[in-house]
Amino acid sequence: MARTKENGSLFLIPTTLGDNEPLEVLPISIKRAIEEIDYYIVENEKSARRFIKKVSPRKSQPDLNLFILNKFTEAAILPSYLDPCAKGFHVGILSEAGCPAIADPGADIVRIAHERNLRVVPLVGPSSILLALMASGLNGQNFAFNGYLPIDSKERKSAIKKFEKHSESIQQSQIFIETPYRNEKLMEELLKTLRPATRLCVATDITLPSEFIQTKTVEDWKQEQTDLHKRPTIFIFQA
Repeated sequence: MARTKENGSLFLIPTTLGDNEPLEVLPISIKRAIEEIDYYIVENEKSARRFIKKVSPRKSQPDLNLFILNKFTEAAILPSYLDPCAKGFHVGILSEAGCPAIADPGADIVRIAHERNLRVVPLVGPSSILLALMASGLNGQNFAFNGYLPIDSKERKSAIKKFEKHSESIQQSQIFIETPYRNEKLMEELLKTLRPATRLCVATDITLPSEFIQTKTVEDWKQEQTDLHKRPTIFIFQA
């Protein structure tokens, strides 16, 4: 892409939530951005290149410059990822699934961009958290995303009770995610720990053909059988 006369911008580029065709769930603005940008900050180079190729098959893969951002990336090198902006080139952050910097690496890069007075451009795309909340029927005016619950069973049970009490006191929807292979265990613990009348939404495989979104009371969920193993899932409850 040709250099701009001014500093380049940081584009936050959402991706699909699963293996569906990108332009079925992403707006055309994503394609335009991909076609213009050659510098990307990504979690995984292989999947990022695959996504870029699906969106823009004619884009030159050898011209791509990919910087890796994951849990092993040293904080000291993050500022260098935005150096192309100082030369007039745009940089894009690509999520592995959904929106960058939301339950996803990228917030530190965005903070650095603001410190450098760079323009930050969030592009429209699917967020499993917001889509699940939209479809849940739970409070969309007052909600909290809590990320992952503790792995230790005793600590997890205590956290669930704490969030349920807080939900009841201010009528706030409580949103959680889990590593897909632990979904079944979390569901089991939610049903054991939450009160029978608490409403629980389970949103699985959002935007995919196998999408499943249901909100029931905990008491009703105990009568159901769900298959959540290794399927991306959002859990939301409200007391």
